[in-house]
Amino acid sequence: MAQIPASIDAELAKAKIPRDAAAFLVVEAVNSTSASKPRLSHRVSAPMQSASVIKLATTFAALELLGPAYTWATPVFSDGAIREGVLYGNVYIQGQGDPKLVLERLWLLLRRLQGAGITSIRGDIVLDRSAFEVPESDPGAFDGEPLRPYNASPDALLLNYKSVVMTFTPAPGGNVSHVQYDPPLAGVQTQDTVVLSTTPCNDYRATLKPDFSDPLRIRFTGSYPLSCGERVWPVAYVDPANFAPRAVQGLWSTMGGKLSGSVRFGNVPPRLASEKPLFEVRSAPLAEIIRDINKYSNNVMAQQLFLTLGRDGNGSVANFSASRSVMQRWWQERISQDEPLNMDNGSGLSRTERISAQALGRLLQNVYRSPLMPEFIASLPISGIDGTMKRSKSNSQGSAHLKTGSINGVTAIAGFVHATSGKHYVLVALVNHPNAPAARAVFDALVDWTAQDH
Repeated sequence: MAQIPASIDAELAKAKIPRDAAAFLVVEAVNSTSASKPRLSHRVSAPMQSASVIKLATTFAALELLGPAYTWATPVFSDGAIREGVLYGNVYIQGQGDPKLVLERLWLLLRRLQGAGITSIRGDIVLDRSAFEVPESDPGAFDGEPLRPYNASPDALLLNYKSVVMTFTPAPGGNVSHVQYDPPLAGVQTQDTVVLSTTPCNDYRATLKPDFSDPLRIRFTGSYPLSCGERVWPVAYVDPANFAPRAVQGLWSTMGGKLSGSVRFGNVPPRLASEKPLFEVRSAPLAEIIRDINKYSNNVMAQQLFLTLGRDGNGSVANFSASRSVMQRWWQERISQDEPLNMDNGSGLSRTERISAQALGRLLQNVYRSPLMPEFIASLPISGIDGTMKRSKSNSQGSAHLKTGSINGVTAIAGFVHATSGKHYVLVALVNHPNAPAARAVFDALVDWTAQDH
């Protein structure tokens, strides 16, 4: 076992993290006999919580099993005649797991509905979520933060991450800030302005004193600091189960569309499902989707992708159990039969997922020799440049592509480092300890040590 370098050991001591709470692996990315001996190997076989670093397995498996050009379709059906802009029947929007059906794309979907000659619907808009079989969950159960968009639960028809984006814009020369809500939610009363204040722009969210407790009303009892300028604040809707109907109805109405019925959940009738849809909208290709998942550690997108792996070629209903089985088969066939993989939901937002540093290293060495390596590495945050590594204080800015992970008591990084010698290294670091948040300085020191290999 290679000894922990002094610079890293010193940072562990400063962070009050014992050596037996950490695992480190630094090994050449080229997996050959001459390059098989690690530069650093510390507790590499210990199964540990890895938080969002487990997304590396989810996204690479998806690239191999689905292909980098894979896209999600969201078909739209109608079951009545269209005369003079009026549909005498229902519209059906069938979700199939698109991880990024955000506001702009929902607007385009409804705009295409109007482009098909429908401006008024004498029936209902039916939202079909049947492609995923996911148990109802409490968005605040994991970490007590139910209003954080990252805690949104997966959904076959996931719209805007079940979140409202509020934009605060101070009126020029005025004493109020305008508030815009996207998407507009039908039946929800909103406060269009907030009083401006001269308080410093520190925690403006607390200064606003928001009240999101009532699903039918969003209000603020505080003020908005003028010094903040324009700010954008995404908040998970307090009633996620009813977000999609409110968002579709609210947006359709603001676009001038008319609806005599309601927006409700239901299934596309079998007769319609066997026919060609009115149209369908498609997601960006998987190679782009995994950039959002890995660069910004998007948990719900990762879970959408993980569930998609559980659908077979016949479009069966996806569930977490089926996806775990697919992942286990892929892992044993492609990565390792010796290093176990224990996955829960594919995102790292879990206390049961476990993986060793050695297993992650084996995964990344397989990535490096894969023809899909360029697409995969491009999805990882660049140290000191972007994504979750933007604030890295490593001196080796731009030299590493590293996925980060962090939940209470867990901090982790894993990825690739381009060293001054020209060699490429796989780097894995896992810390499971109450002082895990203090491990950032440890990781910066590890990246610098890895990059300076002369």
